[in-house]
Formats: sequence, structure tokens, C-alpha cells
Amino acid sequence: MKSFSDSYKAAGVDVTAGYRAVELMKADVKRTAIPGVLTGIGGFGGLFELDLTGYERPVLVSGTDGVGTKLKLAFLMDKHDTVGQDCVAMCVNDIICSGAKPLYFLDYIACGKNLPERIAAIVRGVADGCVAAGCALVGGETAEMPGFYPEDEYDLAGYSTGIVERGAIIDGSRLEAGDALIGLASSGVHSNGFSLVRKVFGIDEKTVGEYVDELGCTLGEALLTPTRIYVKPMLELIGKVEVKAVSHITGGGFYENVPRMLREGLTAHIRKDAYELPAIFSLLQRRGDIPERDMYNTFNMGIGMIAAVPAQQADEAVRVLTACGERACVLGEVKQGPEGVVLW
Repeated sequence: MKSFSDSYKAAGVDVTAGYRAVELMKADVKRTAIPGVLTGIGGFGGLFELDLTGYERPVLVSGTDGVGTKLKLAFLMDKHDTVGQDCVAMCVNDIICSGAKPLYFLDYIACGKNLPERIAAIVRGVADGCVAAGCALVGGETAEMPGFYPEDEYDLAGYSTGIVERGAIIDGSRLEAGDALIGLASSGVHSNGFSLVRKVFGIDEKTVGEYVDELGCTLGEALLTPTRIYVKPMLELIGKVEVKAVSHITGGGFYENVPRMLREGLTAHIRKDAYELPAIFSLLQRRGDIPERDMYNTFNMGIGMIAAVPAQQADEAVRVLTACGERACVLGEVKQGPEGVVLW
């Protein structure tokens, strides 16, 4: 007998819609499979067998995050197939900062009403992110919560685990004055600062459709661009040069995130003119009359990740990243000092 409950459906929860959503997402989940995946979706837990060949002291590194109020744009634009990549990116980009290779990912979707096609579109974006990161989508949860969320809204969060040899953990302990800072370009605002973004632009159904010449697209299209995933290029970089420290530039911008990669007594000196500021940030600052310091303390300002390498390896680092399809540049250098970050 197939599972169903008319009483539960009358209360706003349609379990059959959940089964339909699972059927729609199976193909996307399958394309994320990598060696180690032992089960498909549908069980009570996702099983993953660790291949510890080549590891002497393996360490598991975990990360969890959500998409935040960027989801409000997805609701307004009725476009749900990119925010899943944002969710994956926010987790795996944190994991790679330790030098860990992401292994698997799980998502959690809470919604007011389970619309199977919409849920499948969200998971399609999650799968895209997993493929980009080289990790497997081994499970997840869709919770239909009528009365808690509006019918046309949902929340999305995720969790990922990666692995790294203990002796290869990147923790900034070898960082020293004179090291070069390499910046990897972002794809836009990514998934941080959207409460301020929505306030500045007065985001609604009209503004998301506004075509902006300097962006070359609508405002909504620019803002909904998914977060760039840096896992594969960073693993390539780690294999080619000595990477001493890494910072994922998320909420809090440069001033909050860069100090997290520094040892005490060291300061990151970053040249603002080392790269071209993307138009979306100039537009944000101008329309919101936002002080420059607040911009660099809220947004990634066009740099999604920063890696510290020996100065003599800086050019090679840029070459490796460029060969991987990244837009990379030498942002500045590490110096002695107590400031944490100096932008000039």
C-alpha cells in the first residue's frame, strides 16, 4: 500500500508531493556520484566509504551554511535552479581554506508548500554545485511546514565534509612577512550582504527586472548569479605551489575574513587597484551612498578567495589559477603589524 494521509494533507502537508519531488531529483543526484558513494537517496542516512589510500593521519573537515536572504530574489524572479549552487559553495569554499577536498554534501529545504518541480529545481542547483566541487550529494531533507513558511517561500541550508592529511592542513602557521596575497575573482555579490542589497535597491518584482546598462543585464540577473566554487582550482594550486593560508571572503568582507588567515603580528596589505572593481559594487555604493569602509566590511568587492604564497611563487600561482579558468591577480603582501588588514 502506498503511503498517504488525507488528514495530514488537509492540514497542509502532502506526503505524495514529497515522493514526486524525490523522483524528479534522482537523475540530478545520480550525476554527482563519485567513488565512495554506497547508497542512493531515500534511506535514513547517506553512506560514504572513505578511501584512505595515501593518507597517514586523515582529518575530516566539516562546514555548514545557508543562502540567506538572497533567496528573496529567487522568490521574486521565480527562478530556483541556481541558489542550490550558492548553498554548496558557501560550505565547500570554507572547507578548501584548510586544504581539504570535499567528499559529500547534504541539503535541507524547508518550505511552506512542497511543489515538486520547484524542489527539483533547487536540488538541480545543488547538484550543479556538487559537480563543480567534485563531491557527492548523498542525502538531504525536504520539510513541508505550512503555517511556518508562506506557501511561495522556502529556506535552504547545507552541510559538507572533506578530508585532508593532518600534515597538509593549511592553517596560517607558516605565514610570514613578505608572502604574497593572491586574489581569485568572485562572480558577483555571491551570497552575503543581501539584507543591505535589498534595502539599497528596494528589491521588488519591478526592480529585479530593471535592465542596467553598466551591468549588461537586469539587476535581478546580476544579483542572482551563483557563488563561484573555488575547490578544484585551489586543489590544483595546492598541488603546484606552497599555499600557506587561505581566506574565503564572505559576510564581513575583507575586514572580517582576511584576519582569520593571519598569525598574530602580521597584517595583510591589499592594493584596491590590483584588479578592476565589478560594476555591481560601484552601483551598490553609489545608489546606497555607502561609505567605502562599509563596502569592504560587508561585501567581497570582486574577490571571493585570497591565498597566501611565498613571494617567489606568486607569478606561478597566478599562472596555475588562470590555467584553471580563474581570474587571479597579486593583491598585495603580508607585512609585520597589528592592523590585520590595510587597504590602500
